[in-house]
Amino acid sequence: MRVKNVIREEIGVAKYCIIVDESRDESKREQMSIVLRFVDTNGFIQERFFELVHVCDTAALTLKNTIYSTLAHYNLDVQNIRGQGYDGASNMRVAASKNVTHIHQFFDRLTFIVNIVASSCKRNDELKNADADDIAHLITINELKTGRGLNQIGILQRAVDTRWSSHLRSLKVLIKMFSASCMVLFKVMDDGLPSQRADATSVYDEMTSFDFVFILHLMNEIMGITDILCQALQSKSRDIINAMELILSTKNLLQHMRDNKWNDLLAKVKSFCELLNIDILDFNASYIDRRGRALVRQDNFTIEHHYQVDLFYASIDSQLQEINVRFSDDAMELLILSNALNPQNAMESFKIEDI
Repeated sequence: MRVKNVIREEIGVAKYCIIVDESRDESKREQMSIVLRFVDTNGFIQERFFELVHVCDTAALTLKNTIYSTLAHYNLDVQNIRGQGYDGASNMRVAASKNVTHIHQFFDRLTFIVNIVASSCKRNDELKNADADDIAHLITINELKTGRGLNQIGILQRAVDTRWSSHLRSLKVLIKMFSASCMVLFKVMDDGLPSQRADATSVYDEMTSFDFVFILHLMNEIMGITDILCQALQSKSRDIINAMELILSTKNLLQHMRDNKWNDLLAKVKSFCELLNIDILDFNASYIDRRGRALVRQDNFTIEHHYQVDLFYASIDSQLQEINVRFSDDAMELLILSNALNPQNAMESFKIEDI
């Protein structure tokens, strides 16, 4: 308490920034750390670890309320905050595609699938053995290249809410180990307890649906583009101009995907389904909304319209909208102009006409 009061006195009524990160302790309790960054009375930048707070979950609203409550307790005015830093992919900036209902549900199901398939050491061993058999078979039929460091046997990755890159790793590994995961589920359905067999059957039916496979590949493509930006923005050595160029490049790649990659994605999904004997839907049939208690036939559009408009377009548009909101034209111009005042390299980008 005394240390926090000293930090409070150091800040006074000055402006300050907050740096927030989330971690889980050994007892599996979610903890949020708060660091304050400010300029002291001598003109030096200071960073002070301020608080470690238990949170019931890592939802954005929960974290925001906890931050406000902690700062208010020490009479730190939130209106004096002039910067916020969160772990690169936390819920405070969670990928916008989750705002699409089907995508949000998909990630919930993905977490459940990983928990079922990799819930014990025995199942992890079975998963590795099945993956090794798959790799050996694909090498035999010349479907995989061989070489040092290639075709490593791994395990399924759990997606962590405040580590957005972990979602991409989870998607990539599941695509790679899809067949092996199905083999593990088969064994659980044959040898597991009644409750385990029921869970395994439910997960298998979910995994081998065209809907799941389509969203799995869709999000893998989208997040493969946005992850580069997320990683770059976390780099301490990234200068403003390069960051702005990367933002524009990410927007262009997403727009290009929206305009030109629908057929490529659909072909990839269908090829994946054919390889694993997963039923492919008739895209010319009328779409039936299977959510809720009753099935609702949408006679005015087809299954192809649903996947292309409601999922493909909607997910990409949501990502583009999020980037445009966070990096508007005015904000980007301001950042570029402020970089002209950077004393490094003798302010080589300084142009008086831009001021």
